[in-house]
Amino acid sequence: MMPVRHFYMLSLLVLFSANNFASPFNLTHQKPQIMTNANLLKTINNLIPDNHFKVSERAVSVDGQNAILARYERNDGRNTGLDGEHFSAVIAANGTLKGFANLSLDLVGKPLPSRERSEQIARVFLQEVAPDLLERMKISWIEPHDEPISVQRNGVSKTVTLTGMKVKARNLADGRWFWVIVGSDEKPMVFERDIIWVTFPGHRKTEKWLHDSWLKIQPTKAEKSKF
Repeated sequence: MMPVRHFYMLSLLVLFSANNFASPFNLTHQKPQIMTNANLLKTINNLIPDNHFKVSERAVSVDGQNAILARYERNDGRNTGLDGEHFSAVIAANGTLKGFANLSLDLVGKPLPSRERSEQIARVFLQEVAPDLLERMKISWIEPHDEPISVQRNGVSKTVTLTGMKVKARNLADGRWFWVIVGSDEKPMVFERDIIWVTFPGHRKTEKWLHDSWLKIQPTKAEKSKF
């Protein structure tokens, strides 16, 4: 029998027709077409922590492309909700992993890998999930990068800083940006690809579905339907 967690990620990688991009979890009476390979599916499934379960999924748009945003949180209830510990992933309708974030308190305050080691880890990861990005990859910089996590301690909410080593690069084939942030455990904890940056006045154009601070200020689906 297929593990439930594996089934969730398999469902995410289903492509529906352009006029029927519904929830990929409603597979009854559907005959889906899988738009990915088994190795990529296995990699994505392995990224989800064993102690997490799915809490939400929604259809989103990434630079005009249909995608699914799925969120997983700890099954022991530790630091749940927006800004808390979680794993989330964005997968395009064609099966492309657009990005993921795995933010865990367990990685806070520990030594980071060197720049050289971080680049090595990033390249191995990209070779597995996005080999097309390696063909015209130009590294911009490799530096520590902070992500906030909201934690509950003795009933009081507090923000702690999770730091990873960010390998930021540009795909010279299309000019878009991508990065891998390597955690203190020497595993990728954040990956984003195909990011469009508007040079003037200087801001990111691509939606930030993996960023809780951005999610909190987005209108709900009901609010959007009013316009």
